[in-house]
Amino acid sequence: MADAEQSLAYANADFASSNQLFVDHLLVDNPQALKDVIDLGCGPCDVMLRLAEACPDIRITAVDGSAAMIELAAQAVRAANHEARIVVMQGYIPGLALREHDFDAILSKDLLHHLPDPMVLWREARRLGRQGAAVHVMDLIRPATQEDARNIVETVAPDEHPILKEDFYNSLCAAFTIEEVETQIRQAGLPLRVTRVGDRHMLIKGALR
Repeated sequence: MADAEQSLAYANADFASSNQLFVDHLLVDNPQALKDVIDLGCGPCDVMLRLAEACPDIRITAVDGSAAMIELAAQAVRAANHEARIVVMQGYIPGLALREHDFDAILSKDLLHHLPDPMVLWREARRLGRQGAAVHVMDLIRPATQEDARNIVETVAPDEHPILKEDFYNSLCAAFTIEEVETQIRQAGLPLRVTRVGDRHMLIKGALR
């Protein structure tokens, strides 16, 4: 989402339920304190702001490839007074200028379907995570047909901005099936499991060995 209008439409959309679902699952699966985490594809940073509110001692590196989106994320972090705990940076995977094995959690929500090569996410998770690091990735599940995708858009977001509705439709069509993601993580050699959560998302989670 390099386009400023597109990024703003996304930032103004109501993703509260799925964003909170992501955080709730993360906290249930990782009851121990999370300290140093990275969010790949942070968008406007709503998910990480929710996580920061729930975990007062957490340190978050929030990454997105879009300069327009990173500016919106930085504004949101400043408004929430979380600049000391959330660092936002523009960058792309692979190739982030970050130290290897430096994080105890690798997080990502709704990035996987945007990647031309989804394997880069799984390789970057292994590169950035410490041994035992939590991997927690949520993404859309591709509907069976394009008509099903249109119906989901009109059911979930009937009153959203037309730009957002078209992006949502394109994202649903670009998403993977659960079986496809299971194949990806087997090829990556990662000990992760894939489950359906909610009505249109999958959750990929586990710990690095």
